[in-house]
This record gives sequence, structure tokens and C-alpha cells, in this order.
Amino acid sequence: MTDHPGAPLHGRDGEGADVTSVDVGTTAPRGDSFWVDLLGTEVRFRQAGPFRTRSVEMGAGEPVVLLHGVSGHAETWVRNVAVLGRDFRVHAIDMLGHGLTDKPRIEYSVRALAEHVLGFLDEIGAPRAHLVGQSLGGWVAGWLAVHHPQRVASLVSVTGAGLQLDADGAALTEQVGRQVAAATTKALDAPTRDKVRTRLEWLMHDASVVTDELVETRYRIYTRPDFAAIAGELVAGFTSRARPEEMLTAERLATISCPTLVVWTRQNPTMPWQVGEAASRVIPGAGFRLMEDAGHWPQFEKPAEFHAIVGEFLRSVTGGHPAGRTAGDGSPVDRAAGVLRAG
Repeated sequence: MTDHPGAPLHGRDGEGADVTSVDVGTTAPRGDSFWVDLLGTEVRFRQAGPFRTRSVEMGAGEPVVLLHGVSGHAETWVRNVAVLGRDFRVHAIDMLGHGLTDKPRIEYSVRALAEHVLGFLDEIGAPRAHLVGQSLGGWVAGWLAVHHPQRVASLVSVTGAGLQLDADGAALTEQVGRQVAAATTKALDAPTRDKVRTRLEWLMHDASVVTDELVETRYRIYTRPDFAAIAGELVAGFTSRARPEEMLTAERLATISCPTLVVWTRQNPTMPWQVGEAASRVIPGAGFRLMEDAGHWPQFEKPAEFHAIVGEFLRSVTGGHPAGRTAGDGSPVDRAAGVLRAG
């Protein structure tokens, strides 16, 4: 696949985030296959520190690194790399222990994955990058924004994991962790294509978007001996054995200094959207977008809307046209309802 041919609008002011949502009405045409979606991209293996790392790449300009969720892989972003690559140098990577990247026998943690991302940035010669993380990827990106702010140009957290804003949040995080662990373990325990499909459909609001090709890709990754050898420990490291010192608490989120956008969905099957909105209020200057009719993978389920939201944010923080505070046509926002009202 190397070298192939060929919203809501947000705001945050001193008083807090505007919660808005939008339905673009129609779904953009989807590629017939991963091959079509990835036309013009390249697949490369880079050395991130000691670890051989797969990256799907396209474009030129400021670096944008896309980070997937637990037990995921770069194909999480198959519908996004080429589109975002029109404006930026995009890298969708397999994080440490995932996909076709090396899988060392270590105690997997957010810090270990974050250090691997830093090694990748060093490899591509990027002093800093824009990080777009989904689920576990959002957790890793947030951790980097807290602990290595000089390396993070901006942060987009998409249905991000690891948020623990208060005592009630700790109980909710534990509950969600059990839910994710159970769903993932079922697919990993003697994996079959049917089990993998069930796991993927659980992520989506509309199960019909799960293609045979996506199922086959994940099935082949799950059945690789190197992944099978570490899968149980890997999943436990981010669910049942998540480290308190790695949680994105309110105190830690409040130290994030880079431009930040939190993207959530009303139908997310894990953490409810209110938690994401609350996190956006804690992060200084952050924006919030609420998408409708999408589950845990809005970037895959509603790519056109996702690109409108995230593309605008990235352009706004890289010198492109600024993000607005309304629907673009001046329609007012109803904060209480969290919906964009027509004028």
C-alpha cells in the first residue's frame, strides 16, 4: 500500500464551554475498500526508539498524529488520513503493543504508550505535534499534554478514556473499565470473526457500518501470535489495573496549556457525553463538540462531520481560518439543550 496513486462549532470563553451539536443530514460517500479510502497514502515502518512502528501517512505541513483505542490499530483512522492529509502531514500509528508495531513483554501503561509516541515524534523530526486521540488514544494524548506540554501543539480528545474528574467519576471509570474489558476479552478469547464483529458493532451506533474488511483486518491482528501473547496484560493495564497516577483528574486537566478540543457523541457506549463536556470546562480555553447518531468511533461512523469539526479546529490553531462560535450562519446555541437551533 506504499505510495498509492493517486458540527457543531464550539466555543469556550471565560464562562465555560458551549455545548452544541449538529447533524449534517447526509453521510459522505464511503470508499469501497480500505484501498480506496487510503489512495494517496503510504504505509511506513519507522523506528520509535527501540520499537518498530507502523504508520499510515499522507500530506505535508504541520504533523498530526492519530492515536487509536485499546486493542485497536491504525485502520481506526482509515476514513480520515487522506482527508486530513490534504492540509497536514498526518501519521496514523499503531501504538506500542498494537497492530503491526512491536509488542514487548512489559507492564503496559499510559506512560509506556506515551513514551513510545514521543519516540515516534523524535523519529519523524517533530519537536511537537498536533495529537488526535480516540478512546485510549485520547488518554495517551491527554497524558502527554499534561506531562510533556512542549511536545503537544494541540490536543483533540475523541470519546477519550481516562477521565476521572471527581469521586463519583472514579466509580464510573471503574464501571466503564469493566465494561470495556469484558467486551474486549470476549473477542480476544479464542477469537473468531463473529466475536470480532460483535466487539466492533458494540462500538458503533449504526452496526451496519462495520464492514467485512474491518472485521477481517482486526481478526488477523487478534490472531497474530505476538498479539495473543500480550493481549490479556495489555487490556488489563488500561482497564482492571489502570494506575491512579495516570488518570486524567480535574487537577491534571487544569494544567493543560495547549489549544484543546473535546469531541463526544450522544450515543457513546462507554463514558457519557456529560463527562467529556465537564472535562472541557476544566481544561483552560478548551472547546467541546457533541455529535449525534454516532457511537465510540465518530471518525469512522460519520467521517464528513468529523472532518468538518476536527479539520476546522486544526486549521484554526495552525494559522488557517479561525473557529467560530455559531453554526456559521449565525444560528444561536441553546446551552441547556445542547443542540444547535435554527434561527
